[in-house]
Amino acid sequence: MKAMVLAAGLGTRLRPLTNDKPKALVGIGGRTLLEITLTRLQECGIREVIVNVHHFADEVIDYLKAHGNFGMRVEVSREEVLLDTGGGLKKAGWFFLENPADLGEPFLLHNVDVISTIDFGAMVEAHKKAGALATLAVQERDTSRLLLFDEQMRLCGRRAGAEPEIARQAAKTQALAFAGIHVISPRLIGLMSEDGVFSIVNTYLRLATQGENVQGYRADEFYWRDLGKPESLIQAEKDYTLGLFS
Repeated sequence: MKAMVLAAGLGTRLRPLTNDKPKALVGIGGRTLLEITLTRLQECGIREVIVNVHHFADEVIDYLKAHGNFGMRVEVSREEVLLDTGGGLKKAGWFFLENPADLGEPFLLHNVDVISTIDFGAMVEAHKKAGALATLAVQERDTSRLLLFDEQMRLCGRRAGAEPEIARQAAKTQALAFAGIHVISPRLIGLMSEDGVFSIVNTYLRLATQGENVQGYRADEFYWRDLGKPESLIQAEKDYTLGLFS
């Protein structure tokens, strides 16, 4: 099984910490966010990863080399222009299609600036059982952007303002917050008709209107934190000392 780590962002919400370094190299508990993410992926058996880079890209590349890629095969997808989540995955899509054996195996897509104890193995099993094109880790929490799911946890829309955007009609929906972790079938790459800079959520919604099964995976029981702001890093340091994650 393979994975992609989304690490190309500017980290604007983390300034001034990211004025002279990429957000992937911001630290918690003596380890960088990139190391924490790669270690978590290793723990579920992943040994091949591609990392997209842009902001202070050479620092990320040098860091990986200095640490022997943490014992993994690590490829780098350099973005001269930030491509967002969908564009970034499409550019790196070759990595998940290079071997015939890859086509039948899902892969993980993970934001570098989220930390969690979500059980990746259980998430992959749920993805396979549902026969999903993609499975998104979601939780019930307050946020301005919510995804809408039907009673079978199939993606049917999103709500980012007063009016929801509906991709699939459903008698009843539940609004849940996305956790920045996906399990994806390589088949998705061939279905990405969008080009350039685009959000992968836009692709998911378009495909949901066409009847594709994009699933939600409830991860309420697990620790999770978005590390996009300095105050979130401070809290994560406290959580680390309390043993809430490792």
